[in-house]
Amino acid sequence: MNASSFANNTPLCYSINSPPFRPIPNASAYFSSIFSALGLTSNLIAFVVLLKSFRRTHSRSRSFFMIFLGGLVVTDFMGLLVTGSIVVSYHVTHFNWRNLDPNCHLCNFMGMSMVFYGLCPLMLGAAMAIERFIGINHPFAHSSSMPKSRTVFMVLMVWLIAGCIALLPLTGIGSYHMQIPGSWCFFNISSKGNDFAFSLIFSLLGLMSIAVSFLLNTVSIVTLIKVCCGQGKNQRRRDHEIEMMVQLIFIMVIASNCWCPLLVFIAQTVLSGSPLQIKYLLLWLRFATFNQILDPWVYILCRRAMLKRVAPRLDWSRSSIMSLTPSFGDTVRRFTRSSLRSTMNQETTGDRRKSNLPPPSP
Repeated sequence: MNASSFANNTPLCYSINSPPFRPIPNASAYFSSIFSALGLTSNLIAFVVLLKSFRRTHSRSRSFFMIFLGGLVVTDFMGLLVTGSIVVSYHVTHFNWRNLDPNCHLCNFMGMSMVFYGLCPLMLGAAMAIERFIGINHPFAHSSSMPKSRTVFMVLMVWLIAGCIALLPLTGIGSYHMQIPGSWCFFNISSKGNDFAFSLIFSLLGLMSIAVSFLLNTVSIVTLIKVCCGQGKNQRRRDHEIEMMVQLIFIMVIASNCWCPLLVFIAQTVLSGSPLQIKYLLLWLRFATFNQILDPWVYILCRRAMLKRVAPRLDWSRSSIMSLTPSFGDTVRRFTRSSLRSTMNQETTGDRRKSNLPPPSP
């Protein structure tokens, strides 16, 4: 009787793992503190670098791209600040969640933060890939019909969509629970009921964002290589586009390596119906959180100004880069010219055939 009444009075977030938990080794506390401090410092430096570059830039497409980068830096910084402050506070004070948060408000807030700040970088990466795809393949339509306010609106829409998905467990689709070792909250990864639906939504949406980024970036790279192999007069503009594509490729590679193990692990667990393995969840979660530390260093290091400082004797322009691979450039040029000549020959032959046809009979 007493046990059943106690179970009925247990809040939902503590129904699976209920505090107090065993003390955590000091190594975990040091790791969380150093990790959060390093990530916050890196994102703060990246934000200052982006702000200075945004004020100096005169390229319209580059300003669009830097708005997305700024949204990504702010997202990573706030994600580390919100979740890291809760985790580090737990390691320092060892507070009891049941006493501090009897109604699961703090646990739900942390779970929402984990979902929101986890999906935002992946969805922003896909939005940046779409923007670069349009900017490279349809530059006239992109530059003439897309103001900066629309780019800001796209970033806000990504935040809104991720926020609505993070609110789903509060409406009954999924649920946030205390997770072992007791320092964090996350949605319940289970193959039962609404938890199954929300786990699939989170994992499939993240994997789809990575797939869209990979596909569109591949097409943009191929288009940019064909353009750069030609002798164009807009070399400076192409240099900026190459710089943006290099940054976007590194962002995509980092996000794929950091997030794919966790997303695949969640989908595999709920689809197979196997019990959740906590050690692998913690391992892949730490892999995912490295994304927030590595992302800002892409903006800090992968810039032509920084590369010139590191190696001032090298020429980092487009013509110099293409001269390092003359055979590849000649191959692409030869392929492009041959395809254009074959197309022109076919059109000429077709016109001659049409001119040699007898007039139609009345």
